[in-house]
Amino acid sequence: MSKIPASVFILISLCSLLPGCDSETKSASTENGPPTVALIMKSLANEFFVNMASGAKQHQADNFDRYELIVNGIKDESDLAQQVILVEQMIARGVDAIVIAPADSKALVPVLKRARQAGLTVVNIDNKLDAAILQQSGISIPFVGPDNREGARVVARHLATDLQAGDHVAIIGGISTAFNAQQRQLGFEGVMQDAGMNIISVQSGEWQQAKASTIAAALIIEHPALKAILCSNDNMAIGAIAAIKRAGKSGEIQVVGFDNISASHDLLRSGSLLATADQYGSQLAIFGIEYALDILVNNRVTADKKTPVDLVTAASLASP
Repeated sequence: MSKIPASVFILISLCSLLPGCDSETKSASTENGPPTVALIMKSLANEFFVNMASGAKQHQADNFDRYELIVNGIKDESDLAQQVILVEQMIARGVDAIVIAPADSKALVPVLKRARQAGLTVVNIDNKLDAAILQQSGISIPFVGPDNREGARVVARHLATDLQAGDHVAIIGGISTAFNAQQRQLGFEGVMQDAGMNIISVQSGEWQQAKASTIAAALIIEHPALKAILCSNDNMAIGAIAAIKRAGKSGEIQVVGFDNISASHDLLRSGSLLATADQYGSQLAIFGIEYALDILVNNRVTADKKTPVDLVTAASLASP
């Protein structure tokens, strides 16, 4: 993949003073050394978040004089209680900023409100927090990340060129209460409906490879005419591909994913995976960290920052 042009990273909108932001935000202090940023991710069993952590650690090593970094993650993406505990630990530790990829778009809002009230800067990455719950809570937390719905549309449009109107397709989505899962599902559904496909099933694989494989195996048995499975992340796509192979259906059922993890590349080259979407996971935490540092230094918050998401196919991959 080519380097991302700087012009891609555009600010969606600006606000001079978001409610509850500047008045409660700590300022970076040179007297006490560089600020401390805590990165709180979802499952470190998912390569996407492993890459995110590695990118953040390298960025901090290259910018050791600008900030200190604490990296945290939970065992699996449904462990909301543990992610809440991690936020509480960072509040108690007195970090200056939290950059978080929330496991749930609603359940993390109360503890993040406590972080804001404690004076911490909070930046939301990857999975957007629920706007209505934020408003009800009386806080504003900026989001830095891609348009997941558009990313899913791009992948689904590519799939549609390999299908015919009326073909049977299924969607295996992420955790239903996660905003990014909702947006990817909507993107998949919209394109498939517009292309005249018959969506025979929409189920949650909860981002997990094993669960997606079980769902896919059942779909193959129940729907012999199935032509494609759209998966909301690459982990689940890998699980679906394994089920297709076990059923002796390789080459008969197309699969697409989302995230562009390295484990997807051989599958793309072999044709087992038709396409995925790259949201530049190794850079996503860096976007959020830079945003948090800007808030700390300049005591100024902009609303949201959109980051890129691009189609990845066998043709677009660099030669191995």
